[in-house]
Amino acid sequence: MNNPGGRLAEGPAPALVRSAFALETGYGPWLYHGMSLADLAHAVMLIEAGIVPPQVGAHLLKALLELHTIPPDKFQFDPMRGDAYNNREYELRQRAAANAADWLQAGRARREASTVGYLLTVRGGLLALIEALLALQQSLLDQAADHVQTLMPDYTYLQTAQPTTLAHYLLTFAGPITRDLERLRLAFDHTNRSPAGIGSTNGSSLPINRERLAQLLGFSGLVAHTRDAMWQSDGPVEIMAALTASLLNADRLAEDLQIWATIEFNFIELADGHSRTSVIMPQKKNPYGLAYVRGVARDMIGKLVSTAALQATPSGQVDNRLFTYGTAPQALVRAAQASTLLAEIVARLKVNTGLMRQRAGQGYSGATDLAETVMLTFGLSAGVAHRILGHAVRLAEAASRTLDAALLDEAAQAVIQRPLRLSDQFIADCMDPQRIVEARTVTGGAASEPVQAMLSSFAAALADSRAWVADQKQTLADSEHDLLAAVEALCQRT
Repeated sequence: MNNPGGRLAEGPAPALVRSAFALETGYGPWLYHGMSLADLAHAVMLIEAGIVPPQVGAHLLKALLELHTIPPDKFQFDPMRGDAYNNREYELRQRAAANAADWLQAGRARREASTVGYLLTVRGGLLALIEALLALQQSLLDQAADHVQTLMPDYTYLQTAQPTTLAHYLLTFAGPITRDLERLRLAFDHTNRSPAGIGSTNGSSLPINRERLAQLLGFSGLVAHTRDAMWQSDGPVEIMAALTASLLNADRLAEDLQIWATIEFNFIELADGHSRTSVIMPQKKNPYGLAYVRGVARDMIGKLVSTAALQATPSGQVDNRLFTYGTAPQALVRAAQASTLLAEIVARLKVNTGLMRQRAGQGYSGATDLAETVMLTFGLSAGVAHRILGHAVRLAEAASRTLDAALLDEAAQAVIQRPLRLSDQFIADCMDPQRIVEARTVTGGAASEPVQAMLSSFAAALADSRAWVADQKQTLADSEHDLLAAVEALCQRT
């Protein structure tokens, strides 16, 4: 609602209340705690700087503390009063003595309070998502450590490729998570810069102490340029892009597991707690948890596009805030929930190791190794050896038999006009899945030694990220404690 004597002579139109104001108050609960800390810090700084008289400031802080104790979901946001800022201001005026509430506006625009509240909310959301990804990483590493020797066929184009191990397969997703964590830590660093104390866009003539505000709010530094601080548009895009990248990695794993959970593959079974039954088909056990993870990933792609589109405005335009301030915090929570769910699914998977091992040698999966052996043994080029084995596999498939010496000689005769005269045992040894895997000793390969090295490397990176998260959480907790202590001390002046 408009204040008497203000710029506007009439209140908001009903259509505006039902649309824009309802939207902005809708994300009020998401930003409430952060906006509350922003108000408290601003009031403390104003008092310390001598801008607000101490006694008036004490009354202001006491009223702000009352608001701070209200749970966000219990605060009554009324679209008739405008956005979250106006609703808080209205409630503050009901509690503050005299005109103490008016002092909170000194040196600060409306958008600064919501911007700071948004950044504090997102900052916490980023840490929660990082913790969820660390749990997923741990589940992958634990399962991989248990299946270093579990043979299985690898797939490309969903066709049998070469023998590998389940451990090597699972570590496919550990590398992207490590990169996801690096991206999210960088996004956190960019988010953890204070825009507070900028006046409007070009600074303030008041003796505003921006460094003190950053300290009180637990920011690691300042967004130096005051106009940039008010109108940063790249931050939400960076965050949504990082979320999308992490969820697409999760989606690829979920897609594979959903295929593997079919009767046709029968490689894995989800725990009952992560599944759902069919209402009409009693035999079905649907991998519902995986469907949810996949859905979140697809939904996040849309949110990324929407967020990017909303930033395509002239500088100093509020359009990007109207939707992003609700979208990004909610997206962080949704991404963390999906990552936590996938971590549980991976941890509780039942693996059909016997069937995996059996299928590791099917589909002529050892053809590549046999071709390379032919190349080295007979001095043939890689292309010629490839054509011989390709022809031999075609003959074997037509005859519905395994690849043996007779078929290989027939193929060689067709390609190079002479037989190779290898024994059946030699061919079988070359195509043995265990031997094939053990030969993959290159860095990052599927053999036990490189897999163990990767497990150690990813575990070290995980421990580093866990220590970083713990340090950041402690820093933020300490700063909030110190802010409230400063508030209490200033309140004692009355």
